[in-house]
Amino acid sequence: MEAMEDDSLGMNDDHNHNYCASRSRSRGGGSSSSSSSRCCKARTYPRSQLSDVTCPPVPGGEPATRRGKQLLRSTGSKFMDSDSGSESSEVSEADCTVPSAAAAAEGKFSLDSTSKFLLNAMAVEDYRKNHWPNLEKAIDRLLIQNPTDHISVSYAQIYSYVYKCVCQQHSELLYNDLTMKITNHLQQVSTGLQASPPEDFIENFNVVLTQYTASLQCIVPVFMYLNKFYIESKLNRDLREDLMKLFADHVAEIHVDTLMPLLLKAHSMPFQVQPSTMANVVKGLHSLRPDWAQLAPALFSGFIPQINPPAVESLLPDYAAHDQKLQLELSMNGFPRGDQSRKRASDDP
Repeated sequence: MEAMEDDSLGMNDDHNHNYCASRSRSRGGGSSSSSSSRCCKARTYPRSQLSDVTCPPVPGGEPATRRGKQLLRSTGSKFMDSDSGSESSEVSEADCTVPSAAAAAEGKFSLDSTSKFLLNAMAVEDYRKNHWPNLEKAIDRLLIQNPTDHISVSYAQIYSYVYKCVCQQHSELLYNDLTMKITNHLQQVSTGLQASPPEDFIENFNVVLTQYTASLQCIVPVFMYLNKFYIESKLNRDLREDLMKLFADHVAEIHVDTLMPLLLKAHSMPFQVQPSTMANVVKGLHSLRPDWAQLAPALFSGFIPQINPPAVESLLPDYAAHDQKLQLELSMNGFPRGDQSRKRASDDP
């Protein structure tokens, strides 16, 4: 019986539904066949993922399902290989795309950070060259002006510079420059007061205090945006209070030990210093530091109410004696009580 050879191509299905093509060679009369089957290893997909594959409609009326099957066949053929190394190589190439994407994102982040840094540096340079020099000149003119003088200053321009600085996120830088500028000015003022003679010290201190408070009436309004959006909202303070505190720290506190004995001496000798000057200096010191009233209660109580403790009924004779003593001192210094002809005889002299 002649030997017959037939080649048959069959499709075998395993438990994972992987179809493998095998070529079997059977010889007639033999129960066993020597088959050289080449079974390709294919990447397996769960049925849930296969059901989720959607394909767009194909022009020409081809159904999407049929197109999806062809797509699966074409993509599946890419994964079929006689060696498992090809599959791992494709996986490794897919995995390598993740670090490259992260590196690209990191490079983009560093590029964005560099651009932001450069833009910020350019903005700070513009502030140093254009905005702050103009503001500094205006502040100098406002600080040295006398209350009776008229200085031509463009408040709208100053207001515009402050507004731009705040909008460009330079509020902290502007606040530090402003306080430093005024601090340097007050240090120069304090040095000038040290050279004042004792007989003119009260008057000179009054001039300095009046000039500074008048300057703040112009400076604080034009820095309104800085005060509203930085000092009040972030520092929980007020611009005027901060600037008055600078005067108290760098001028008043340094000279209070010299000023207080001169004020007590002038208070004991009426009209040695103008009453308006005395009142302005004493009230100014109390507004700067209310605790300074305890250094001379009798002096501060003559200009500011409620400095002394409340009156006590048992001390009424002492109060009357103090008033009579004051009237006697005034009459002895050339201040008569006026016409006493119409005074009744029963009244006290």
